[in-house]
Amino acid sequence: MSFATITDTLQKELKSNMAQIRFLLKKNPALAYTAINEITEKVGKAYNTRLSLNFPERGKIEDFESYGTENIGLVFQRDGKTFVIRRDLIKSKAIEILGNVQVQDAYMYEGKEGVRVLLGNNCRLDILPASLHVWGRFDGKITKFCDWLLANCYQLKPGVNGALSDTNS
Repeated sequence: MSFATITDTLQKELKSNMAQIRFLLKKNPALAYTAINEITEKVGKAYNTRLSLNFPERGKIEDFESYGTENIGLVFQRDGKTFVIRRDLIKSKAIEILGNVQVQDAYMYEGKEGVRVLLGNNCRLDILPASLHVWGRFDGKITKFCDWLLANCYQLKPGVNGALSDTNS
């Protein structure tokens, strides 16, 4: 399983339901938000993760083209406090793949650890032992780094079947 596969599947599922989402958005934005989250949840379940799509700015839900390309969260295990690999390795890999970024320790309290990566384009990654959050639009470099994280930090196997059934029901 990879970040690229998960986000590609999410984008396809959202696109295939776009007519319904647009209709609901005109009728009641809260209903549209619920429908988007149901689709997102179903995609996450297919990959054994809890997936969320976030709309941090007012009016962002109306930007249909951005669905599944930004502001996404993946929760893998709820009780993880420490990484299975060294935090310094995550930080050095972020610099290696992403280039000129600011990398810092984050959420370092009560025996927990985390890493925050600040990119120059109003984007940040919050990397926690149990979850990964991408705040902002992700590109090929960010996707590559997230793929590395899923394989090495979260130790998710690449062969997971992400086939969805009855998504359009």
